[in-house]
Amino acid sequence: MSKALERREKLRLELIKAAERMIAERGLAGLKTRDLAREIGCANGAVYNLVADVDELVLRVGSRTLHRLDEALSAAERAGEPSPQEILVRTAIAYCDFAAENLELWRALFEHRMAADKVLPDWSVNDQLQLFRHIYQPLARLFPERGQGELSITARSLFSAVHGMVALGLEQKLVAVPLPALRKEIAGLVRAMLDGLAAHGA
Repeated sequence: MSKALERREKLRLELIKAAERMIAERGLAGLKTRDLAREIGCANGAVYNLVADVDELVLRVGSRTLHRLDEALSAAERAGEPSPQEILVRTAIAYCDFAAENLELWRALFEHRMAADKVLPDWSVNDQLQLFRHIYQPLARLFPERGQGELSITARSLFSAVHGMVALGLEQKLVAVPLPALRKEIAGLVRAMLDGLAAHGA
């Protein structure tokens, strides 16, 4: 790699990290390219020599967030009893804890909207799909008789239920739930859903 390309890649990483800090502090709505350019020491227009547009910048930040979430869920899987039910409970709680500890970056994953005529790049889609293995694999162990399509739908349904509880529980309004209580409720929800799936299958 040439020196010029090395400098560009270094500045590009600085831009993405600066955007990450800005979103963490201000939320997605507080992301301003002019402020980012000032922070990394380049002209405002030069930002778009490093990324195609703001969408790519937000997705690159999101990719870093998803990789850290992946690490947190992997650690939760290894942290206790190896039964698939308890792995799913631990990963659900780890998801809640990650959201609470990285609130604005986590919110940005779901608040960001691209124009209707734009599609997510493959690398971003893959980052998102990779996370579903944390749900799919334990479900496949619990319900080996179920097909891949059915398990994929169940995995998405389980994620949606947990995500909904986390999103409402962490709202800084009347519906906010203290984190210890939220973690307990999420564990109860996951166990109840899995018991229900097992009973339905029987």
